[in-house]
Amino acid sequence: MTDRPSPLRRLGTAIRRHPLLVGAFGLALVVCIVFSVRSVMFAVYWSDPAHRDQRVEEWMTPAYVSHSWDVPRDVMEAAVGGAAATLSDGRPTLKRIAAAEGIPTADLIARIETAIATHRAGSASE
Repeated sequence: MTDRPSPLRRLGTAIRRHPLLVGAFGLALVVCIVFSVRSVMFAVYWSDPAHRDQRVEEWMTPAYVSHSWDVPRDVMEAAVGGAAATLSDGRPTLKRIAAAEGIPTADLIARIETAIATHRAGSASE
């Protein structure tokens, strides 16, 4: 019977011989785990029926409304206008976008709801 080194001893040898390679592998492993957890959390959140077709509110971002109503981003970008791109700090909530455009939030929400209805009507006729 041959004496094989234990897995921990082999790991220690690998770390001593190739510290950068083992470090890069560890970093890649951590990144994969983080993105896997985020993907699972995203899937679980959006699979909940309570998050679909939510009433559009001022705290939402255009991306959130797009996910909730299952509308392509270009439809939302057209409805929101270019003001969202000018906001450089923080999340572009509908309230902040409306303030940047100088219009009431209710008007922006009405524009978004019209765009959603138009998109869905166009999708249903195809």
